[in-house]
Amino acid sequence: MSRIYWDSMLFVYMLEANPRFGPRVRQIHEQMMQRGDRLCTSSFTVGEVLTGPQKAGASAVVAELRNYFASDEIDLVPFTITTAEEYSRIRAANSVLPADAIHLASAAQVKADLFLTNDYKLLRLNVPGITFMAGLEAKLF
Repeated sequence: MSRIYWDSMLFVYMLEANPRFGPRVRQIHEQMMQRGDRLCTSSFTVGEVLTGPQKAGASAVVAELRNYFASDEIDLVPFTITTAEEYSRIRAANSVLPADAIHLASAAQVKADLFLTNDYKLLRLNVPGITFMAGLEAKLF
């Protein structure tokens, strides 16, 4: 069993059935479930994913997504003082956006085996606490 951290866009691709990336993300998700891997993400991801439906006034979708993120399928990583300290180290050492630093710090906090992203500029980083980082095209399993 591996702890696999997804950044926000992977959830967006899957949940909104993105025609380009959605099939790959669903395939990865299915493989993870078959292997017994744990899907992890930050509580920050919930806010990012809910933004579109909130803007659209889609309260039923918001409720459905809230239930999905509260399910046992996902380990939500809270933003704690420890996460904040890691966030500051990442921001001080790298030129990354605040949202990316939150994700990286959250993944490091739970000692993710894999940080999965579609943001390829993040893949060049070495973040203590994250074993491996990969993009969607990587042969993972």
